[in-house]
Amino acid sequence: MNPNLPNIGIDFGGTSIKLAVVKNGELITEIERIDTQAFDGPDALLDEIVREVKQFQEQFPAISAIGIGVPGTVDFEEGRTNNLTNVKGWTSVPLRDLMVEKTGLPTVVENDANCMAYAEWACGAAQPFQNAVCVTLGTGVGGGLILNGALYRGATYAAGEIGQMSIDYDGVEGPYGNTGCLERYIGNRQIAELGAKIYAEHGEEVPGELSPARLAELAGKGDHCAQETWQRVATYLGANLMSIIYLLNPEAIIIGGGVSYAGDLLFEPLQKRLRESLTPECFDALKVVHARYGNTAGIIGSAALATDLFCADC
Repeated sequence: MNPNLPNIGIDFGGTSIKLAVVKNGELITEIERIDTQAFDGPDALLDEIVREVKQFQEQFPAISAIGIGVPGTVDFEEGRTNNLTNVKGWTSVPLRDLMVEKTGLPTVVENDANCMAYAEWACGAAQPFQNAVCVTLGTGVGGGLILNGALYRGATYAAGEIGQMSIDYDGVEGPYGNTGCLERYIGNRQIAELGAKIYAEHGEEVPGELSPARLAELAGKGDHCAQETWQRVATYLGANLMSIIYLLNPEAIIIGGGVSYAGDLLFEPLQKRLRESLTPECFDALKVVHARYGNTAGIIGSAALATDLFCADC
């Protein structure tokens, strides 16, 4: 691999698509953004993505590959999107082949949470480890698995869906009949709702519109209801991670996404929960660390994956 080659990373989200050129794990251009919802169907949106890519190619002729991270499952071998979360019309789209045809560049298409995991493993917080579980906490809960020094995708490329794992067999209904799935408890909206519920339980007025960021701010100022919210979030996440750790015995848990910026408000009770739940063999050597990359993880990870796949002999 030659990590010094510039390649394009694309983070395809339900609200916006972010593109940049990446070199050696760092962005070397400004992020270009495309409004996902402004285009009706794949064709027009794909043309806009290609237009941005060609501008990058003119600026950096050495670009040799493209990586794309998408929300939802993909057929990794075929480079086809199965069904993109919150993006209509992208069912069974041969995205890889269309990009190759329109740009002339080899392209890889991967799940966006896997791209986050790959970014952390290739050049971020998971670099020292051969076995790591990467978790992204935001609107939903995503995950990626690094096992025996490689990204693990599973039999049909759908592994790592941590947010769909149940923490309560009799809990909140999940989107696929998976009752009690973690995502229904600690997504952005769910954390805000949990906070409001805790204020009500204590008979206290909710201090304005709540969000994870607002609850972190309040907790940092000593608000006991906000602090209790983070304790419960850590309990829910800890129940999920406990099961994963017993199953996989990883060296590290890497936690990213917007919710992770609560910092010690989340990490300290989470560490305590895991310490109380795990055997010494599973806990004592375990590292629980904050991800290196924030909202650029999808761009950097997809570009790093493209570099490793297509530029090994460059």
